Amino acid sequence: MNSLAYPVTLTPDTTNGGLVVTFADVPEAITQGETLAESLQEAADCLEEAIAGRIRTGKSLPVPSPMSEGQYLVDVPARTAVKALLYNAIQTSQLTQEELAKRIQHDEREVKCLLDPRRSPKLSHLESALRALGHRLIISSV
Repeated sequence: MNSLAYPVTLTPDTTNGGLVVTFADVPEAITQGETLAESLQEAADCLEEAIAGRIRTGKSLPVPSPMSEGQYLVDVPARTAVKALLYNAIQTSQLTQEELAKRIQHDEREVKCLLDPRRSPKLSHLESALRALGHRLIISSV
């Protein structure tokens, strides 16, 4: 997984007004907004919480499906996206957090901090952990 941008469907709520926001790839992420702009902001917040929840509970992260006509693309906010990419790299490598800690010459608490969605580790530490797993963090603007 190289990108964490997920397609979102906005459906008018005929009962209460506004727009209901759903992600086919992340079914637990459902929210609502009154306007298009508010709905997309709520979508980003909701998606971030859903991805963070999956990391906390050790569940796999879904691969984003292609965007279809009428959908919008919502990015996982940058800090959580980097943690999600690190989480996937650890899962793929089948290393334990203890083994990764040895590779990056930190203790296991540091690795837990790197993955904790509520903590804000230094970006350089996240990059170091990714490099130790054979990955690089590349930031791009499109």
